[in-house]
Amino acid sequence: MGGKGGVTLPPVLVATRSPHKLREIRDLLSDLAIRVLGPTDLGLAELPEEDELEPFDTFALNAMSKAKHFHVRSGIPTLADDSGLCVDALDGRPGVRTKRFAPPDWVERWGRDEANNRWLLEKLSDVARDRRGARYRCAIALTDALGHEVVEGAVEGSIAREPRGSGGFGYDPLFIPDGEAETFAELPASAKEEKSHRSRAVRSARDWLLEHVVPGP
Repeated sequence: MGGKGGVTLPPVLVATRSPHKLREIRDLLSDLAIRVLGPTDLGLAELPEEDELEPFDTFALNAMSKAKHFHVRSGIPTLADDSGLCVDALDGRPGVRTKRFAPPDWVERWGRDEANNRWLLEKLSDVARDRRGARYRCAIALTDALGHEVVEGAVEGSIAREPRGSGGFGYDPLFIPDGEAETFAELPASAKEEKSHRSRAVRSARDWLLEHVVPGP
């Protein structure tokens, strides 16, 4: 993948196996003079130890763990995100366990996203509307041979009583951002891009990318 006028653009690896996350981050950085790549673009086979890269109790430490792992494997500047849903009535859970919230038998029966959504609704079945506050949080770690940085973004909202909409992924059918009547899965992709926790964190990451990766004038 080249750049304008045949100039090869510098690469940045996004350390995720999720095509949804990769596409979202690639779109958010599409105006920068960089090549946004995923592990498969570099031929990086999925290793068993990747399941152990998120052992920490904070999004920031988990993001940096993934960024360092993939930077060592790729040798190029690497960006990794760790994000999740924090629900007030559940004392901040699922938090860093957002991806693995539902019991294994539920995941086997319905698939991960639907199982997680069903499990969350089960946990909140007796929680009143005014106590269903939640926030999506995202930490993005950036690292290269010279240093690293972590930036964060968040969006406040609440949890719907049933899934609504077919867009997005994860808990998007249940998450209603503040100021909206629709869930992230109902809103147009452009609206989610403007408001989401990941988009806010990626915007904060741009200064690092401009300094460390994007070629000068």
